[in-house]
Amino acid sequence: MTRVRVVLGMMLALGLTLAGAATPDWSGVWLPKIPEEDAAIAASPSPWTPAAKATIDALAAAEDAGHPKGLFVNCLPEGMPSWMLISHNALEFLITPGRVTMLGESDGNRLRRIYTDGRPHQDDPDPSFFGDSVGRWEGQTLVVDTIAVYPETYIALGEAVGVPNNGDLHVAERIYLKKPDVLADDLVITAPHVLTRPWKITELFHRVPGAGNVIEEGECLGGFYSEGKDGEGNSVFVPVPQTAFGNPKPD
Repeated sequence: MTRVRVVLGMMLALGLTLAGAATPDWSGVWLPKIPEEDAAIAASPSPWTPAAKATIDALAAAEDAGHPKGLFVNCLPEGMPSWMLISHNALEFLITPGRVTMLGESDGNRLRRIYTDGRPHQDDPDPSFFGDSVGRWEGQTLVVDTIAVYPETYIALGEAVGVPNNGDLHVAERIYLKKPDVLADDLVITAPHVLTRPWKITELFHRVPGAGNVIEEGECLGGFYSEGKDGEGNSVFVPVPQTAFGNPKPD
């Protein structure tokens, strides 16, 4: 092992960036603000291909008419890049030597690993919802590169408007504290099958005040069940009757 690799390993073990500074304080719970998400998308319109734009327009019209499709109703994770673009739920960051782990509240499946130990992308990574993410620290900024995302994951403008990325998705990010309690994520999204050029957009997350805040456990199908008893008196989850639109029927 070379002396450079030994030194880099020691720095990572001590939680230092390549610039020699301690990693930033991203502790606590972070929330996006929906109006800011909408404003960011309006200020940096996505450069859709004609076919993708036709789909987006049709979904937006259906939502405006009161008949939203609902992209994320199948209990699958939002995946990349939609988690960073349009999620409405709390998240937290765990910064440990060699890795940044993102945990999300929404559906109990939110887990993203960003490796900062100097490894490259895998030679032939299996696709996943959040992809293969490797990163590095540039001072107090986390620079992330993500590939190997399922082609089925959405590039979404909202919970009812978006299209699958259709493969060859590449997401580059720079994540940093814009203000003491405001985290910025500068994204460059490359999706050659649905975008005519890389889409550059910045999303913001706000630290929830107070040291005692935690993200809550989320259950994707929680609204489909209630607590009850079976015929032998055991505690069980009992299915709740649903309407045709997937909502619990009123009592």
